[in-house]
Amino acid sequence: MSTLSACIQSYGLLGPGLADWSAARAVLSGELPHAAARTVLPPPAVLPPAERRRAGRVIKLALAIGAEAIAAAAGTAAADARLLPTVFSSSGGDGDNCHEICATLASRERLISPTRFHNSVHNAAAGYWSIAYGCTEGSTSLCAGDASFGAGLLEALSQLACGARAVLLLAYDADYPQPLYAKRPIPDAFGVALLLVAPDTAAQLPRLELALSNAPAASMVHPGLESLRASIPAARSLPLLERLARRRAGTVVLDYLDTARLAVEVHS
Repeated sequence: MSTLSACIQSYGLLGPGLADWSAARAVLSGELPHAAARTVLPPPAVLPPAERRRAGRVIKLALAIGAEAIAAAAGTAAADARLLPTVFSSSGGDGDNCHEICATLASRERLISPTRFHNSVHNAAAGYWSIAYGCTEGSTSLCAGDASFGAGLLEALSQLACGARAVLLLAYDADYPQPLYAKRPIPDAFGVALLLVAPDTAAQLPRLELALSNAPAASMVHPGLESLRASIPAARSLPLLERLARRRAGTVVLDYLDTARLAVEVHS
C-alpha cells in the first residue's frame, strides 16, 4: 500500500472522563489528570424533536462527536456538513437496540417496533446524520471488529486520495447490556471524529501520513487511558490523539489487524 496523507481540520471527542476534545487535549497533553467518570451522552440537539426521541446511545454518541468537529471548523470550507462525505466506523453498532430486539423476539409477543427495526441497521447513525444536516453526499458505514478505527481511517484517507477535498471520520463504540456484555465486554462509550482535508489545501494544519507496518502498536503510559485503549475499539485512536494533543511530530503505530498495524507519521 502506498502512503496516504491528510490534514486534520478539527476534532470531536467524547469518552469516559473526556467530555469533549478540549478536555481530552488537556488530559492527553499532561496538563490535567485523567479522572475516571462514566460517559455522559448529550441529547442530539441537531435532530428534529421526533428523531431526537428515537435516537439511541450510539446515535447520540456519533452525532455529538460529529457536531463538535463541525462546530470547531466553523468559517472553513470544510465546515458545511451538507456537502461533506462521511465515514462512520463502529465495531458493533447499537448494542442496546440489539438487546431489546432479541428480548422481544424471545417473548410471547415478538412484535418489533418500526423504530427498533430501522435503528437496527449498521448505518443508522449515518441516516440520522443526513436528517440532522441535510447531507446528501456519499456516506460509508464500516465494521471491522477491534480494527474499526484503523479501517475507518484508511477509508477516509483513501477517499481523499481519490479526489475528495474533505471527509469526516466518525469512529465510535458503546457498551452492551447483559447478557451481550459477557461476550463483548466494552466498558463504556467512546467516540472520536476527525475532519480530514486534502493536504494541499491546509499547509498550516497537522498532517498525517499513513502506511502499513509490522511494528508493535503503541500503548498509553497512563493506566486508565491504556485500559480505555485496550477495551474500546474506537479508543485505539488514543496514541495518535495523544501525539496530536502534545503537538509532537513523529510516528505512532496503531492497532489494526493481527498481521499488520498502521504507522501514522504526524507532522505538527
